[in-house]
Amino acid sequence: MQRINRDNLPHLVACLAGICKSLVHTGMARSAAGWWGIELGEGCRFYGLPLFRRLPGSRIRVGRNCQFRSTVWSNQVGLNRRCTVSTLSRSALIEIGEGCGFSSTAISAAQSVRIGKRVMCGANVAIMDTDWHSFDAEQRQAGTAGPASPVLIEDDVWLGMNVTVLKGVTIGARTVVAAGRVVTRSLPAGVIAGGQPARVVRAVGEKFPDWSLVNG
Repeated sequence: MQRINRDNLPHLVACLAGICKSLVHTGMARSAAGWWGIELGEGCRFYGLPLFRRLPGSRIRVGRNCQFRSTVWSNQVGLNRRCTVSTLSRSALIEIGEGCGFSSTAISAAQSVRIGKRVMCGANVAIMDTDWHSFDAEQRQAGTAGPASPVLIEDDVWLGMNVTVLKGVTIGARTVVAAGRVVTRSLPAGVIAGGQPARVVRAVGEKFPDWSLVNG
């Protein structure tokens, strides 16, 4: 075991403080989930307090051993908001598989958002199945909701930081989406997606000749 000294003391204190704060936040988040009628699996941990909103009649189910990071000290990459999980209609469904990780992630469903097991969401990811407002100006003025279409994210997907996933999208298992991309169309399993909007660049594990395709 490494001896405590002046060099490692700040790190050790920060780690201990993070553990203590997480225990408190996890207890408070579980109480909030119970208040909102959210099905929260065992072993879920919270760093900072998330924002839960569930409309009556809708369902939010979170699998076991998920982590939610909602405060700047919990992820050094830079978080800009709390994790938000919300349903927008009485028939909506949000279903999250076990072992997922979220950092200041916003998940909103008017129909359904289904997330598989072990999905990783980098800082400030947004996942939504609706345009929120109508394209028609008069309907927007009247508060008419925009079109919605289900979203499915399969097992072991990694969404890079600041990725936005829009309505009607399916992302296949093990696919990686590069940071900052907007996903407007479905992606197959086992690929790396880059560009804007996101498109297939290559298969995971395949040699990649041109980084401009990812960054373009």
